[in-house]
Amino acid sequence: MGDRLRLAVGVMGNAASLLLYAAPILTFARVIRKRSIEEFSCVPYIVTLGNCLLYTWYGLPVVSCRWENLPLVTINGLGIFFEISFILVYFRFAETRGKIKVAITIIPVILYFAATAAISSFAFHDHHHRKLFTGSVGLLASVGMYGSPLVVMKQVITTKSVEFMPFYLSFFSFLASSLWLTYGLLSHDLFIASPNFLGVPFGIIQLVLYFIYRKWGVMEEPKDRDLERDNGEKSKQLKLAVDENTNGGKC
Repeated sequence: MGDRLRLAVGVMGNAASLLLYAAPILTFARVIRKRSIEEFSCVPYIVTLGNCLLYTWYGLPVVSCRWENLPLVTINGLGIFFEISFILVYFRFAETRGKIKVAITIIPVILYFAATAAISSFAFHDHHHRKLFTGSVGLLASVGMYGSPLVVMKQVITTKSVEFMPFYLSFFSFLASSLWLTYGLLSHDLFIASPNFLGVPFGIIQLVLYFIYRKWGVMEEPKDRDLERDNGEKSKQLKLAVDENTNGGKC
């Protein structure tokens, strides 16, 4: 019964995480449409990529015992695909300074994962110590992943706008964290449960901020046609005013 419940929660966690990873699709569709990254930050996607790499490795039989953590492998493998896709789109439309920032941020993340995989493979020779080492490293990465939205939350408070913190991203983050927390507790695996002790409250904070600032809109720049129309109407009004003054001055 316990294993079935754990598997069921793992499947639901997969579904919630899939929605979480897919949520930025609308954001990046906007980036592609406008051909601009605007004020979006790439840091959360790079940090999430590092987290997905580590927990995919953690779930593989090299580290875990057989396929005991198969749900971790499936969803984090999909997460790697999504995050790489988002980062590539961001890199494509970022300015030179933005591209340099992406490169500076992503290179240490890749090296961090590569070092973890190499050390866990060659320095340890049993699953227990490999899980202990990889799980500890993954725990640190998860703290960074769940802490990265602080950048976006600061932006929301500063601008008083939730334009760059979509509701679905915050909601699915909270939902996925709650389910993986449950899965980790049912599995008696603190390396899976512990990061989500941060993920759940951060998700709640994001939702609270969303409902506080959701009514604050962002002023859209008027289109050229609107400007021309407004200028034309002003010109007509000015001309009428001049004509009336001229007519009023006649005897």
